Order: sequence, then structure tokens, then C-alpha cells
Amino acid sequence: MLKRASPLLFNLFSSTRQPVFVQLSKRKASLYEPPYLEALKPKYPTYDVINVKITGYDYPVLESYQRFVHRIAESLDFDVSECWAHPPKKTRVVRYKPNSSNIESEYNLTKYERYIQISDLLAPIYPVFLRFIQSGLPEGVTLSVVHHTDFIEESRYVPDKELLDLKAQLDAAGGPITKGRK
Repeated sequence: MLKRASPLLFNLFSSTRQPVFVQLSKRKASLYEPPYLEALKPKYPTYDVINVKITGYDYPVLESYQRFVHRIAESLDFDVSECWAHPPKKTRVVRYKPNSSNIESEYNLTKYERYIQISDLLAPIYPVFLRFIQSGLPEGVTLSVVHHTDFIEESRYVPDKELLDLKAQLDAAGGPITKGRK
């Protein structure tokens, strides 16, 4: 029995006689970097700054949903940097009678926007957060997640009309008078 099994064992071991290299060092850092820098890196990748944009036509519903999203983000230990509101956009919708220029009805709609800015969002927790806030999304409210850009930063500030008019008057009069020290 052993004589019959020995050629099988010999063939089995001879086929796996390839050189095996063992890696002695499992260190991922560079040779010139200290090892504690590797420990400071986060375990999972993070998103830098993300804006959760909420839009809707019903102001109280939008405000309560913003509170809901803010509470969920804080309960998941996210860093909620800022929350802000954009100025409302007013739209007038006119409905005409069929084959006529007579007005049947007129609607004045106001669209509200809210932003919730979250920074250093962990990538594995982001889908859970998104599914959770989508599950509580009320009717008539639109949810979108966008990266923070300079355009969003500029659009959040409303220009002061009176200040711009005063600057235009000052420039028309010859500019500001500056007295230099000597």
C-alpha cells in the first residue's frame, strides 16, 4: 500500500517545489518616515467637504427636515460645519384658458433652499447616512448632495443694494479722498 502511495506523494511534492519568497518586513511606510505618521492616517478614506442641499416649496416642512438631517449627522458624529439658507426664489405661474389669452388661474410660488455642510465624512458611513436621510424625505422636498465649490460660497451671500449704490455715488464723485502721512 505504501509502495503504491509513494509515487503519488512524490508527484504531489515535486509539483510544488517552486521557490517561495517570504517578505520579512510588512511596513508600508517609507524608509525615511517615522512609523507614528502611519498611525495618524485615518483607517478609511474621507470626503473633504460635502453640502447636503434641500429644496422645497413648503417652508415649515423644509425647516423641520433640515433639523432632522442635522440631528442625524450629529448623532453619527459627523462634523457639521455650517448650515445656511439661500434667499427664496419667487416664481409666477399663469394658467390660460384653452385657445385663449384669458387667464384662468395665477400662482405665486416661492422655492426655499437650505444647505447643511458636513466635513471629514467617512466613506463607509456615507451610504448609511444617505439612505437614512432619504427614508425620512417628506413629499415636495428635493434632496441632493454636492461638493462644496466657490460658486456655492459666493451665492450664499446677498449683496447689499444700499452699499453698492453708495459706492457707485462715491466713484462718480471722484473716488474716496485719501490723506497720506508724511
